[in-house]
Amino acid sequence: MSGHYEAPIREPLIIGHKTYHDITEDIARPIEERAGKLWWISLYAALVLFIYGFGCIAYTIGTGIGAWGLNRTINWGWDITNFVWWVGIGHAGTLISAVLLLFRQRWRMSVNRSAEAMTIFAVVQAAIFPVIHMGRVWVGYWVFPLPNQFGSLWGNFNSPLLWDVFAISTYFSVSTVFWFMGLIPDFAMIRDRAKTPWTKKIYTFLAFGWGGKAKHWQRFEELSLVLAGLATPLVFSVHTTVSFDFATSVIKGWHSTIYPPYFVAGAIFSGFAMVQTLLLVARKVCHLEDYITMYHIEIMNIVIILTGGMVTVAYATEYFIGWYSGSRYEDFTYLSPGAAVGPYWWAFWSLIICNLVVPASFWFKRARTNIIWTFIVALIINIGMWFERFDIIVINLSRDYLPGSWTMFKPTIIDVGVYLGTIGFFSVLFLLYARTFPVIAQAELKSILKISGETYKAKEGDEHH
Repeated sequence: MSGHYEAPIREPLIIGHKTYHDITEDIARPIEERAGKLWWISLYAALVLFIYGFGCIAYTIGTGIGAWGLNRTINWGWDITNFVWWVGIGHAGTLISAVLLLFRQRWRMSVNRSAEAMTIFAVVQAAIFPVIHMGRVWVGYWVFPLPNQFGSLWGNFNSPLLWDVFAISTYFSVSTVFWFMGLIPDFAMIRDRAKTPWTKKIYTFLAFGWGGKAKHWQRFEELSLVLAGLATPLVFSVHTTVSFDFATSVIKGWHSTIYPPYFVAGAIFSGFAMVQTLLLVARKVCHLEDYITMYHIEIMNIVIILTGGMVTVAYATEYFIGWYSGSRYEDFTYLSPGAAVGPYWWAFWSLIICNLVVPASFWFKRARTNIIWTFIVALIINIGMWFERFDIIVINLSRDYLPGSWTMFKPTIIDVGVYLGTIGFFSVLFLLYARTFPVIAQAELKSILKISGETYKAKEGDEHH
């Protein structure tokens, strides 16, 4: 990994003239030191949201999903909107880890750990919504083909909803193994630095006997490549499968072959925006500016431009076909002239502004290298991608083939509470992760220090001059 030559003209990935010991100290510091006031305030705020959301979930289970704003026409509302949104957010982690590992992109080493954690936590939130949507949570295990007392009662393998179960459970399993295996050398580093017996025992167990021997590293790198090879198809298959929930139906606006690539591009778009949101905060709070540099931020903004362009083409295609077909039914889909001026015009224009207009500023270098603006745009993209899922589901369902069944969707306080609860739950998990696990893969960073560190690149540049 470290034997490859790197041109001196490339910007260093590690700045600040770091040594190997400096990397260890900087990355272990957030775990070993006491949490700051900002961390505790964030945790308490996230816990309040989580507890409120848990109460709304308990109320929904006890009362039934009639507590939501669903009706006879719109039987998917905020729940499936949030499900698709959370699955999309979980995509960037595996892309950064698996695909960029296979392409030997070194800049991923500073951001992959937190992106992988984000993937796992986001998929946990996504799984909550379909389970509650079933109505009878206690028989949720029926989605799995398990032997049971009813004899031949099996899941319906023709149902895209069952495909979701297998796709997402596989994605979660592979992503968790990939994330945990990458942590093992870092667990060993924390183990060797532990000052209390209890801490040492925990990290000794988590480190799986890692000793840093050549054989250990060989197996580690081989396993990383195998898992990356398994995870890469999942990046594309999982959200493709989620898109089949819509594309295999006969609902106007859903029955479309563009949905699989469109959903995948949108998922990577929203996932990278969430990675930016989390990493910019972690970078500041954990003082990791020397490892998550402006170069990393700019590269991820370029990926956002690329995937945002794909999404823009998909939007334009959907809008044009809705107009060109001349069908009155197509004029009530989520990307159509009817949607732009209809009762959900505010959701339509929120989608266009947040996902097309604002991210276009990243075409200018000054914008994509401005940290505050990057953070704002990342938040706006996350909001815009939520509106995209809302528009796809609610606008398409609100105007049925029969005018007599046309209706509007109005979320209840329980709808909003469950959604806020998952945001709180996600935040709690990420905050606890940042205090117990190294947020950057220090072992991988050390492998590129002598080819991408600022000190070594400066020497190399002087030699070439």
